[in-house]
Amino acid sequence: MDIPHTQQRVVRTLMTAQVLGGVGMASGIAVGALLAEDLSGTESLAGVGTTFQVLGGALLAIPVARIMARGGWRPGLQFALLAALVGTVLIVTAAVVRSFPLLLAGMFLFGGGTTANSQSRYAAADLAPTERRGRDLSLVVWATTIGSVLGPNLVGPGKAIARVLHLPALVGVFVFSIAGFVLALLVIRHWLRPDPLLTARALQRDVAEPGSVADDDGSLGRGLRVLRGDLYATLGTAITALGHFVMVSVMVMTPIHMKHGHAELEVIGFVISIHIAGMFALSPVVGWAVDRFGASVVAVVGGAILLSASVAAAATHTGWSPLLLAALFALGLGWSCTFVAGSTMLAAAVTPDQRPATQGLADLIMGLMGASGGVVAGVVVDQFGYNRLAAVSAGISVLVLVLGGTGVAARRTT
Repeated sequence: MDIPHTQQRVVRTLMTAQVLGGVGMASGIAVGALLAEDLSGTESLAGVGTTFQVLGGALLAIPVARIMARGGWRPGLQFALLAALVGTVLIVTAAVVRSFPLLLAGMFLFGGGTTANSQSRYAAADLAPTERRGRDLSLVVWATTIGSVLGPNLVGPGKAIARVLHLPALVGVFVFSIAGFVLALLVIRHWLRPDPLLTARALQRDVAEPGSVADDDGSLGRGLRVLRGDLYATLGTAITALGHFVMVSVMVMTPIHMKHGHAELEVIGFVISIHIAGMFALSPVVGWAVDRFGASVVAVVGGAILLSASVAAAATHTGWSPLLLAALFALGLGWSCTFVAGSTMLAAAVTPDQRPATQGLADLIMGLMGASGGVVAGVVVDQFGYNRLAAVSAGISVLVLVLGGTGVAARRTT
């Protein structure tokens, strides 16, 4: 088998699916908090809808890891995308019948799109040579840019579609989500061949001593044992999770912060799209830096950028402001650094037979941290305000800096 050619085809397929899945996810992100506030009738629950989406993205990583351990990436990613598709239909139904509990159920399954988009980055690393692992992983992350930046800006057209279909204005944009998930499913089903995880396992077994490669059941226990035994993998997981906590907690409440200042829905969508551009647009540069300078060094840079973004967000007034726009872009860029660097640290530390369980556990932890960030964000903003929330996020960013520095030291001694 021509592994370099196969790897190129895998990366192209994953990038195509990421574009489509990015449209599916980002189309709903910009209005998730507003829809939750509308259906719940209280601002304190505005972040709960997005929290359920993040929680779904985390917990759905468990069955995806199990499926992946048995059959590879293709069935695992298809399961996650199908869950997201079903969730999107439930969200639209919830808005029509005015049911907040149904919205939460839909948002939970909608998180399957996050699971698929997030796990795909690891699929790009399975067959990548060591010197290109960061770049190949980051290219798949970058591909989300197109769909993710386009998605929030479909809020306006979504309102027009909602009028035509006689739907509530806020859920018209989810029609684009449905289309994106259907197309992403078709791409993964028909083009992700051969499966990169199954191929990597076969290559590992060809060079390994007989009996030295253990079967991976995709269980959380297996993943936990791997993390306990490898400091670098543990640091990568922690950096990814904490960076995600900071990003989600500030991002999820930004639409509410802007709404307090009477910002228009289209302006809110624009700010979120710039934030998402920060998350994904420069990821190939981040991946190059990871391969060139080391993942731990980039993690330190990511922590510093998150710190700067949080401080800037804490200084903004309600509504629209150029400083808020800059802060949200930097928040996305800092997340990109911690996400790509932490993921590369983990991918470099585990073998193909350990990957489904370990990567599934890492994404579960990351998702749970993000969900916690959403819950905490809603409470803090309700009681103390958006500016205090951003100040708390600044403190957590300092911890990311410390962990990145620990990773630099750990790598130099291995």
